[in-house]
Amino acid sequence: MEITPPGDIRPGFAADAQLVREIVDKQFGGGCGLALLPEGKLLIMNKIPGLDRMDEVIIDGKVAGTLRYDLGKGYVFVTRMPAARAIQDRMTRGFAVVSEDAIEFILKGLNLLVPGLVDVHPDVDVGDETIVLTEERKAVCTGTARMSASEMKNSEKGMAVKNRWFELPSIYDRRSQPESWELVLQANASMLTRRVEDAIHFIHSTINANELPAMVSFSGGKDSLACLLLTMDAGLKLPIFFVNTGLEFPETIAHVHRVAEKHGLQLIEESAPEGIFFESLAHFGPPGRDFRWCCKTNKLGPTTRAIMKHYPNGVLSFIGQRRYESEQRSEKPRVWKNPWTPGQIGASPIQDWTALHVWLYIFSKGEEYNPWYDRGLDRIGCYLCPASDLSEMELVKDQCDCLEAWSTYLEKHALESSLPDSWKTYALWRWKLLPDSIRKELERIGVKVGDNLSSRFREAGQLSLRLQEGFSPCIMGFSVEGAFNRSFDLKRAAEILSMLGSVQSNMEEGWLLVDDVRVFQDGILVAKGLTPEMIKKNVERVRRAMVKAEECVGCGVCIARCNEGALTLEQGRIQVIVERCVHCGGCIEPCPAISFGEAAFEL
Repeated sequence: MEITPPGDIRPGFAADAQLVREIVDKQFGGGCGLALLPEGKLLIMNKIPGLDRMDEVIIDGKVAGTLRYDLGKGYVFVTRMPAARAIQDRMTRGFAVVSEDAIEFILKGLNLLVPGLVDVHPDVDVGDETIVLTEERKAVCTGTARMSASEMKNSEKGMAVKNRWFELPSIYDRRSQPESWELVLQANASMLTRRVEDAIHFIHSTINANELPAMVSFSGGKDSLACLLLTMDAGLKLPIFFVNTGLEFPETIAHVHRVAEKHGLQLIEESAPEGIFFESLAHFGPPGRDFRWCCKTNKLGPTTRAIMKHYPNGVLSFIGQRRYESEQRSEKPRVWKNPWTPGQIGASPIQDWTALHVWLYIFSKGEEYNPWYDRGLDRIGCYLCPASDLSEMELVKDQCDCLEAWSTYLEKHALESSLPDSWKTYALWRWKLLPDSIRKELERIGVKVGDNLSSRFREAGQLSLRLQEGFSPCIMGFSVEGAFNRSFDLKRAAEILSMLGSVQSNMEEGWLLVDDVRVFQDGILVAKGLTPEMIKKNVERVRRAMVKAEECVGCGVCIARCNEGALTLEQGRIQVIVERCVHCGGCIEPCPAISFGEAAFEL
């Protein structure tokens, strides 16, 4: 099949099929959903890059269209020619009709212009997905309406529909043979056998190469389930290692316990301290994709404690990691030392498997899986994970009351921080630095988000810094997150931080960057570096400079240490003449504000 890379295809479950049918019916008329995807027909989904959820919908071995979630609008089915042909005889809306003499231009890829328009459904509006039909009701192209139906009928010129996909009119080539996952398994039996044999060989060779006790890291998701089943196929009964973050779906916890009991396996379960996530919100504010402190408090901490308790001399952990999951994981080796938890060696038997390989293997074993897959989620994690799409959050909200406390917190926090309604409505709390693509999309639909989305209500008192435990792997090497106990004057901070080096800043978005340490106006800190030691050194330098900026008493001691004449005393506080500063850092100390403040940051 011709699909969009990376091609991490998966089965479409009952909820996926229902969603596809509902959206197709909504756009093109009742019965079109079943005409496209009849009962008993297999559905394949291929997740592709997008602002939110976007899946290629594969039916009869062809990409029929794309299911896309648009901010402010919801789901849209972007139709390709196979879907257009499947529903052309059932459509009662969402169409335009082209004249016979204009078809040849459409088939050259040209757009449908008003002079070539014969008819259009009255409900078609600007931006709607539209199927262009011949006068014989055969689909010839699909595209996007550039005018409303009334504008098309009342105009003499202009683009009616922008052509996206086009083909000669024909009937739909429907596969007639029976379809079932049992038949899929039969057709792919030899392929699956080769992959399982390779994984079993890998498991045994990895155990032999590492003289450590072994376990299976089990999250309750499909990948860790496949990993566990492979170790059992290898003739092993390894303990299951499960970290309850306190933010798990109840169904996930129940599933983990059922699997352990069913297979008679030891379950090593470690839980995050009760309430630690909501307690930590007071210090760090909401987590984000670029500020994922919650992984440290709720997952890394319990993982480290459990390993030290049960495996003080180290452990080999089989993990269901796949390179198709993310760009970062695609670069990881099959065996690695975990930089988060010293003493743990990670190994992935399914590193090169796609999601479909995983599912076929689970189906072949007849194994029960997490019920949230049947409900429409394609990945299982914390129910409020900032890596979730807005569409996933809507799905969870409709089927679980676990988001109620989180929703209440976000409403209260937005009010205290004077944040716009869009901050919660569109889950903008998921970023400290809002991506331009998201900002532009919101502006396109008329949503104003403002420049500064700082979201933490800060406490008063002497300036202090709290860092999360542990350093996360990142593209540069490692990263760490932290938070000062209050917000500060960004312009003042930029001036004093220039003592350390050249400062990059964005006053509108509310951040400063020096020595790969980014500080936000609301006190959030994110630091990156090649080594944890380098990060600690740079963070401590920044912390000291920030204390100097905030707590300066105007003693003037540092002025005498500047050979460039870049320091002056104004209104009882030190000031930096930035154009004279050579960033040597010699003026940072001695400084009473630093010497008599906190000795260092708190981990």
